[in-house]
Amino acid sequence: MKKTLILAYDFPPYVSVGGLRPYSWYKYFHEFDIHPIVVTRQWGNKYGNHLDYIAPGEADKTIIEETEFGTIIRTPYKPNLSNRLLLKYGENRFKLIRKSITAYYEIMQFLFFIGPKSDLYFEAKKYLKNNKVDVIIATGRPFILFKYAAKLSIKFKIPWIADYRDPWSQSSSYRKKYLHRFFSSISEKKIVRSASHITTASEYFKYRLSKLFVNKNITVIGNGYDPDSLIGVNSISQNDKILSIAMLGSLYNWHPIESFLFVLANFVVLEDACVNLNFYGTNNVEKVAQIIKNEYPILQPMVTFYPRMDNQSVLKELASNNVLLLFNYYAFVGTKIFDYLVVNRKILFCYTEEPKAKVLRNKYYGFNDNFAKEIEIQKEIINDTNSGIVIKNEEDLLKVLIDLNREFKETNMIKCETRNVDKYSRKNMTHELTTVLFDLINAI
Repeated sequence: MKKTLILAYDFPPYVSVGGLRPYSWYKYFHEFDIHPIVVTRQWGNKYGNHLDYIAPGEADKTIIEETEFGTIIRTPYKPNLSNRLLLKYGENRFKLIRKSITAYYEIMQFLFFIGPKSDLYFEAKKYLKNNKVDVIIATGRPFILFKYAAKLSIKFKIPWIADYRDPWSQSSSYRKKYLHRFFSSISEKKIVRSASHITTASEYFKYRLSKLFVNKNITVIGNGYDPDSLIGVNSISQNDKILSIAMLGSLYNWHPIESFLFVLANFVVLEDACVNLNFYGTNNVEKVAQIIKNEYPILQPMVTFYPRMDNQSVLKELASNNVLLLFNYYAFVGTKIFDYLVVNRKILFCYTEEPKAKVLRNKYYGFNDNFAKEIEIQKEIINDTNSGIVIKNEEDLLKVLIDLNREFKETNMIKCETRNVDKYSRKNMTHELTTVLFDLINAI
């Protein structure tokens, strides 16, 4: 059996869509004759929100777990001063100091082995001194893991794979952070050129990466759903009392949430309807709640915000709803759509032609080149799986809501006939990755 060392900062029990990707490799690699060794940090879910990302680990020493799937090495985690200030005093105090400290570590960690993430490097190095491994995979972000993988590759003469869940220097979040973008661009080109292979989560990322690394082999290993998640979810009945709409995960500035709320409020008034709008694990609770309070108070008693929860629990919650809201990610796929496919509930995909959404896209999206404008992968998946309704604009959304409400009144449910989902399982994606791994191993 071959061995693969995986550097993965995000990893369960931390509740993160980014952690599900390496977790699926850990879970399914053994079925393809590969033993995974995951090096991650200790995680807890004390807060149930973004603060879990900077909360201290549970122990001062490294924890090693041996399971039927492989090995997990969990390093201690101690927040830096910036994060300790945030945890103690909240987000509104010491902002400048915290930003300065964060910027210092973001840059200096690429020059020296410092900061709370460096323990992953030292523990991986310690493991490799006494154990043979065939391939190293580093999945980012954080992209400092790429530096660690490159150093370990050179020291122990092991090929490594750079796995991009997201862009690095090309990230839209760096558009106005010139210093970050400058240093990231230099680091990315220098570090990743030593990788034996690049994997990424979408065709668009592959396109962008091919511009940076002209001679590198790049393979798309998509995200997907965990087939084991179907256990315990299929038996859950959807709500039959009040038409319930759910949205999972983060809201971004280019998501037309205000447009959706505007149409929903109009629908409630026109139809004298009552709906439940449930947000699960959103990152902008205060912002959305304020918009509803100020602009659409009629919706206030109909909206509920739920904290982050583990993937299996949130899938069960989604399954109890009738309709699932999905905003257009344009050139990206994300992971949300795959969770929606698992629960087999009608997807409302907003939007393809709404002018307000286009304004937000042009202002905030960050990826508006010709290639990005030509593809809408989520739309293709929905059409392929017959899993939802592709909505053009606000007028179209209002008509759809009226039709759904009529269906719900007549049948106490919303029918969904999803099909062709098997090819989107994470197990299949892991199988595709094993092909890349064995090609590298056999080429040595």
